[in-house]
Amino acid sequence: MRAFCAALLSSICLALPATAQDNPVVVELFTSQGCSSCPPADAMLQELASRDDVIALALHVDYWDYIGWKDIYASPEFTERQHGYARAAGERTVYTPQFIIGGRDHVIGANGMAVMDLIRSQEQEPDAVTLSIVASDGGFSLEARSTARGDMVVQLVRYIPDSRVEILRGENRGRTLSHSNVVTDWDVIARWDGADTLRLSAELSGSQPSVVIVQEDGNGPILAAARIE
Repeated sequence: MRAFCAALLSSICLALPATAQDNPVVVELFTSQGCSSCPPADAMLQELASRDDVIALALHVDYWDYIGWKDIYASPEFTERQHGYARAAGERTVYTPQFIIGGRDHVIGANGMAVMDLIRSQEQEPDAVTLSIVASDGGFSLEARSTARGDMVVQLVRYIPDSRVEILRGENRGRTLSHSNVVTDWDVIARWDGADTLRLSAELSGSQPSVVIVQEDGNGPILAAARIE
């Protein structure tokens, strides 16, 4: 585990027009309220969260909690997810802030140009999985088809759209941090091999926004994602 003090690079590219996508690109940001390098990346994620062609998700890790401020959104499950990505990439360390684009491309720090280049590149690729979702009172149903075969996980992700937190201690002491799309739950709801059409229904409680993500098992590439609307 190591910290990475990332310099803020230009994020002008985030202002480029967004076009609606049938299969938006998932951008995960591993971040922490206890990390002084993270607020610029948090701000970038806020911009990405406004785009129709991106599903932007903030996962708060817990390994900076010991340095004076316990992140109120941190979860060991999100730390383990980041370690899973590191293992899949052959890396031995994790750090914040880190963007993972589409479950496979890693970007260190608040490098807006690199993030947008990877989003645009992935948008040009053919979809291996088509995913359709129909929301209903108290739940949703989905149907998925795949042109590929292999072990996949279907995941339900729930998040808080906006949050402001006053930091009283630690590296960001005295700052009020703004967060977007803060993940609260990330659950596997099905496993699938792609051989047949997948159909399932699930219940939802509460009013938090939700998305479904189909991903290769073992922190592999994200194959499809859709908002539940």
